[in-house]
Amino acid sequence: MKIVLAPSILSANFGRLAETVEELNDLDCDWIHVDVMDGHFVPPITFGAQLVKDLKKVAKKPLDCHLMVSRPEEQVELFAEAGADRITVHAEATQHLHRLLQRICALGVSAGVAVNPATPVSVVEHVLGLADLVLVMTVNPGWGGQRFLEECLPKVEAVRRMAPDHWIEVDGGIDLETAPRVVSAGANALVAGNYTFSGDPAERLAALRSVVCAVSK
Repeated sequence: MKIVLAPSILSANFGRLAETVEELNDLDCDWIHVDVMDGHFVPPITFGAQLVKDLKKVAKKPLDCHLMVSRPEEQVELFAEAGADRITVHAEATQHLHRLLQRICALGVSAGVAVNPATPVSVVEHVLGLADLVLVMTVNPGWGGQRFLEECLPKVEAVRRMAPDHWIEVDGGIDLETAPRVVSAGANALVAGNYTFSGDPAERLAALRSVVCAVSK
């Protein structure tokens, strides 16, 4: 099973995001995770579609855009036009999840669906045909650097049983200790922001790759 590493630029220096993306182009990671927050669905405000458009000019790796926003149906077209390679929306953020995922697919972008820690994974069962990725939040969305929520680990296992051929992405508290555990549970895409940027990103990502490869063999 291929394990994707997706460093989140939420924990990077916002004053040099273009330079950070250029550096990530040459490091051992697969996607660049862009956490979009609007101050409504979650308290912080981070990035908009214009930033994605600017980063697309320098990114050589797919931009994995995670929309933590209210009314995502009003945003997905903007992010598709900006160059997002995947747009993940929260099941909790829209009344018409099936329709929204159809819209993302129609825009020619890969679609993902995310669930918060308190949301049962059963909500994604009937939209798996429209999304190639299920994102299981292992912290409450909003801030980087939070502690991994142990109670979310069985949800990863449940999603893998439900969706054996999908990308199962995990976001929140991923480090050298938790990464092997989520991979063993069935995750194959790991978002790591605070871990990656709390030290030298090259060294951090190499160490993370080493521990997940040991589990996934």
